[in-house]
Formats: sequence, structure tokens, C-alpha cells
Amino acid sequence: MEKKLKKKTYEKLLEEMQEELVKMQEWIQHKGLRVVVLFEGRDAAGKGGVIKRIAEPLNPRICRVVALPKPTEKEQTQWYFQRYVAHLPSAGEMVLFDRSWYNRAGVERVMGFCSEAEYWEFLSSAPKFEKLLIDSGIILIKYWFSVSDEEQEARFQSRINDRTKRWKLSDMDLEARSRWVEYSKAKDVMFQYTDTDFSPWWVIESDIKRNLRINCIHHLLSLIPYEKLEYKKPVLPPQQENTGYVRPPIDSQRYVPNYAGQIAKEKK
Repeated sequence: MEKKLKKKTYEKLLEEMQEELVKMQEWIQHKGLRVVVLFEGRDAAGKGGVIKRIAEPLNPRICRVVALPKPTEKEQTQWYFQRYVAHLPSAGEMVLFDRSWYNRAGVERVMGFCSEAEYWEFLSSAPKFEKLLIDSGIILIKYWFSVSDEEQEARFQSRINDRTKRWKLSDMDLEARSRWVEYSKAKDVMFQYTDTDFSPWWVIESDIKRNLRINCIHHLLSLIPYEKLEYKKPVLPPQQENTGYVRPPIDSQRYVPNYAGQIAKEKK
């Protein structure tokens, strides 16, 4: 059985890797790279946690997270990939897709939200679409998070019992839970058609969250060659001299009550 990273080791590794992510971000911006990372997998597989740790230290103007809701009536009449194209990166940007165009090969297939013709058309078109993206210069990386039946069950129970996590468990998640085998079959077919040499799927075991996050970030860093740019510390200019300005009194403005200070005083 895989051993779980100790908390201190995990935190140290995460801090080090987040520093590397910042260096990578600076290189992406410097070189005008366009990076797209897809995060797919079963519900509660840990996608959100990894995306959060990747995006956390980065500039949101450079690293964007895209998590699209279900398509509108208008979007349903468009070319299937159209709404995803609108979120592709410009030069110097990285986009993290929390679920992507592969919804069609997963939830739409299993839940019957697309026709047979639409499904098979997607499996035929997805590799061609991705080849176009890559040929245009986009760096495309695809991750599949593999979670066991038992661990997914435990995470679902945790969400049910924790009010702050309950929003993560939708009616769709519950329905999908009852179709575990169908989702497994759909994933296998999806891999058969879309795990290509030019755009492979990278599978990550996600039963242990700490290990998952470190493994994913470490691998992501290895796939985007980057160099450390010289960091020039900014020099603060001297503060403007005050020639008579007086701040308005506190009671003339609506200040937020110092609740934290009150609690700190009571706990002293």
C-alpha cells in the first residue's frame, strides 16, 4: 500500500513546488507560451484540490481556472467545442480546465445528455481538435484522476456530513455514483480513442490527497521546460512628503468592527 506523506514533508514539498510554479509562470509570460491543462476524473477524485494548489501562488491574470456550467440553450446549438475555444489562452497565459470538452465522453454519454451520433462524432473529432491546438503552438496537457470506489464513497460521506462541503455534492454526483460501472466503461472507450501519442492522457492515483497533489504538480513542472529568470527586486520610491494633509477622524467613516481583536482580548 502506498504510504501517505507526512504533513510536514508534504507542506515543505508543496512550498518548494509552488515556488517553482511561480518561476514557470514567469517563463510562460516571458516567452509568450500558451498552456492548457485539463483535469478530468470521477467526482470527488481530488481535481479541485490540485487546481487550487497550482493556482494559489500564481497571478490570476496569467493563470486562469475555467469551470464551465452546463451549456445554455444557445450553446447547445453551437459547434460542440465552441464554448471551450472562447477560453483558450493568449500568449503568456495558462488555463486550467476543471472538467473540459471531455464532458461529452463522460457525463453526457452516461447520463444520456447527447445522442449516439453526437457521442461518436466527438470521439472522432476530439483528437483532430487537439492536434489543431497543438499545431498552433498550444501546450496541451491532460490529466485523469483515478480514485477507488472505497475512497470516493468515503469522500462522499464526508461531504454529506460537513455542511461546508455539501455544495460539492450535486444531484448529478449522486446519480453518477449509481452508475459507477457505466462511467468506467465510458472512460475506457474515451482512452481508446483519445489517448494519442501527440496528446496523451496522464493517469494519477488520487486516493491519497497529499501524494496526489505533489505527484501532479511535480509532473506538470516536468512537462513545461522553463528557466529561472533573473529576479529584480523593485525599489520603493520615497513616500510623498506630507505638507498638511490630515486624515479624517475614525468616527466619520464606517469601519468594520474589530471582532478578531475582541476575541483575542477575551482569550488572553
